[in-house]
Amino acid sequence: MTRTLITGGLVVTASDELHVDVLVEGGQVVALATPGSHGWTADRVIDATGKYVLPGGVDAHTHMEMPFGGTYAADTFETGTRAAAWGGTTTIVDFAIQSIGGSLQEGLDTWHAKADGRCAVDYAFHMILSDVNPSTLKEMDRLVAEGVTSFKLFMAYPGVFYSDDGQILRAMQQASGNGGLIMMHAENGIAIDVLVEQALAEGRTDPRYHGDVRKVALEAEATHRAVQLARVAGSPLYVVHVSADEAVAEIAAARHKGLPVFGETCPQYLFLSTDNLAEPDFEGAKYVCSTPLRPREHQEVLWRGLRNNELQVVSTDHCPFCFSGQKEMGRGDFSKIPNGMPGVENRMDLLHQAVVEGRISRKRWVEIACASPARMFGLYPKKGTVAPGADADIVIYDPAAEQTISAATHHMNVDYSAYEGKRVTGRVETVLSRGVPVIEGGEYVGHAGHGTYLPRGTCQYL
Repeated sequence: MTRTLITGGLVVTASDELHVDVLVEGGQVVALATPGSHGWTADRVIDATGKYVLPGGVDAHTHMEMPFGGTYAADTFETGTRAAAWGGTTTIVDFAIQSIGGSLQEGLDTWHAKADGRCAVDYAFHMILSDVNPSTLKEMDRLVAEGVTSFKLFMAYPGVFYSDDGQILRAMQQASGNGGLIMMHAENGIAIDVLVEQALAEGRTDPRYHGDVRKVALEAEATHRAVQLARVAGSPLYVVHVSADEAVAEIAAARHKGLPVFGETCPQYLFLSTDNLAEPDFEGAKYVCSTPLRPREHQEVLWRGLRNNELQVVSTDHCPFCFSGQKEMGRGDFSKIPNGMPGVENRMDLLHQAVVEGRISRKRWVEIACASPARMFGLYPKKGTVAPGADADIVIYDPAAEQTISAATHHMNVDYSAYEGKRVTGRVETVLSRGVPVIEGGEYVGHAGHGTYLPRGTCQYL
């Protein structure tokens, strides 16, 4: 069995910063000790002097190979998890989708078939409920028992994923009994569809109108409604991809009442804005996602929410569509632009840039990108920390290296970068997944099939 010694680095977790050596054996961290105090021997020694030793990132919101609007997300589980590894993420939680009229199990089986034997890093699944009925409500209990412990519902996308308030309440009531966590896409899709129809009828067809019709008020209203339904049901609630100040305020108000309500935001809302959606020559289509990018002034509210724990997690909502041939489906009609952006490879670096700029601390960086998502979705302390007994998902991170983000150098299977030309300080140097090198010395040394499926426990914040 290979023993690996990581020496000389600063181990950063959500709770500590320690100059300690890390001993890895059998795919797990077995010990931490002060340098010079231990006399350990190892088959492989990694010198992390001047570097951070981090837990591998946990991206709790990805959509590999997701069907949407007549096409598919451009990253497969193979290409997407490889790109994740390049960016220092060693666990993804993707979304299996129930087809309307189908069972939850059929949806889960379909996603297992897509991922099995193809992933470079470990993975788990949430379940998207597209069709809430007595049969699927019963199935929720069985899925929780089997380790699929979170269920996503949509207040958006009528005719595709949309659930009405009654269906949402029933699903929340079921979750309150079985320990599951309800995840909510909180936008008033019925009202948005009216505004889309009106905009197109008036000839407002460019990508920037995607942002105009998906109003801040309609995100806030849906967030408020989701909170009240969860309150009635006695269920926890996790609001995905929070993008706007008023939605943050709704989550904060619920948390101040002591309700088990949680919020996630994404790098695109922290670093991009409606200025990108308004880029000329249809370039704005690259930035079409839902919830949409907001005016720049919302960014400071999101950062503040991350600092004061009104928001707990930063995930990517990685759902890439190529500009050529996919985003272009919406030329002349913004409603036909596939919704989604690439980002699984950029999250850890962008958040480190926020550390460099003084927006968050190093420990908070690790908390929102590694520890909190692991706790939220029942994977901690196996994932999300560097501690004895944890999986040896470890990133050696060079905090001084500089890089420029670009489609020319990224590893996601998409023909553009949402952060093209952005200079950041910090770079992943080495990545171990369960003790096995995946990235080493600027090379991918992993392989498809190394990543294993993770049945999950329930939310550890409850």
